[in-house]
Amino acid sequence: MTAAPIHFRNERLMLDPSGAAFWPARRVLIVADLHFEKSTAFAAQGALLPPYDTRAALERLTRLVRLYRPAKLVALGDSFHDCRGPARLAKDDRARIEAMARETQIIWVAGNHDAAPHDLPGQCVAEHREGPFVFRHEAAARLGMRDIEISGHFHPKASIDSRAKRISRPCFVTDPARLILPAFGSFTGGLDVRDPAIARLFPRGLRVFLLGQEQLYSFALEQLGRLAEVA
Repeated sequence: MTAAPIHFRNERLMLDPSGAAFWPARRVLIVADLHFEKSTAFAAQGALLPPYDTRAALERLTRLVRLYRPAKLVALGDSFHDCRGPARLAKDDRARIEAMARETQIIWVAGNHDAAPHDLPGQCVAEHREGPFVFRHEAAARLGMRDIEISGHFHPKASIDSRAKRISRPCFVTDPARLILPAFGSFTGGLDVRDPAIARLFPRGLRVFLLGQEQLYSFALEQLGRLAEVA
C-alpha cells in the first residue's frame, strides 16, 4: 500500500490507506474510532452482528505496528464501543493488545462512547499534546493560535462520481490546521463530509483523501458528490 504525505508547517504526516496516520519524525502511529466490542454491545441489546469486529481491527492494527515500528500508538477515542467493552474482550484479543503494548507505548484518548480503558496497558488521557499537534477525540470549535489538531469522532465519508458509478468511501479530511481521521474499526458507518457537523470546521475549504485498496485518492470539496446514503 502507498501512503500519501501531507504537511503541517514543518511536520510531515503519512496517511495510510488503512485509515491510520503516521508521524515519522516522532514515530507516532495514529488511529481513530476502533470501536472494539461493538458486536457484543449490540448482541446485549438483541441485535446480532458477526462477532469478529475486534479481532479484525486488531489484526489490521498489528500489521501496521509491524510495518511502521512506532514508538507510540495514539488511539483517538471511542477505542471501545462502550465503557464496558474492555470487560467483554476475549482472552486472545486482550493478549494481542498486551503484546502490542510491549512493542509500542499506547496512549488511549477518551472518547464520547467510552472512557479511556484504564484496565489495559497504556496511558489514559483526555487529550494528548506533542510538538505542534493536539490529539483529541472530537474536533474543537476553535483552535489555539498555534495548534494543529488531529481528531476522529465523525467517521468521515465522501463520494466521487466515476465514469461507471458513484464511489463512496471513508476518508481523511484536512486543511492547514486540522486532520480528521476515518474510523478504523468495523461496523462503524460514516458521515458525509458535507454535513454541517464536519463542514463548519473547515470554513476556508477542505480536502479529502478517500481510502482505496492500495492508495488514497485526493479531492477538493467542490469535486465531491453528495452521499446518497449514510451508513
